[in-house]
Amino acid sequence: MSRARIAAAGLFALAAWQGLPAEAVAQTPARQPAPPGAQVYFHYPIDGLSVPERFTVRIGLRGMGVAPAGVNHARTGHHHLLIDTEPGPPDQPIPSDYNHIHLGNGQTEVVVTLPKGRHTLQLLLGDYTHAPHDPPVMSPKITINVR
Repeated sequence: MSRARIAAAGLFALAAWQGLPAEAVAQTPARQPAPPGAQVYFHYPIDGLSVPERFTVRIGLRGMGVAPAGVNHARTGHHHLLIDTEPGPPDQPIPSDYNHIHLGNGQTEVVVTLPKGRHTLQLLLGDYTHAPHDPPVMSPKITINVR
């Protein structure tokens, strides 16, 4: 299934969850603005660190607040952890799979289990529809070694 079809399915599911008719999401919603200087960053782990196979990712955010997915408040979003992948198109919702971990309840940390070896991690804030803000609020990519 293409990203566009997955994104559309996610928006229709979000509309149903919120009690909205499908027509309400027939058009892609406008991306939510991010305030200047907004930043998402890793408290832990940091770039180049060696970690055990199971570890906790702790996330920091400046210039914005955290709200669960589906809650539309200005200057808020929820975290997504990207593992060994690149961010997708900024005008599409962030996928939900092994490489894209959604923290849709407003969590600021998540326990991750990864196989031994080198991995990249990146944080991306999503709005209430799981779409990146405009401009995207994204951390630099870090590399960790799982021992």
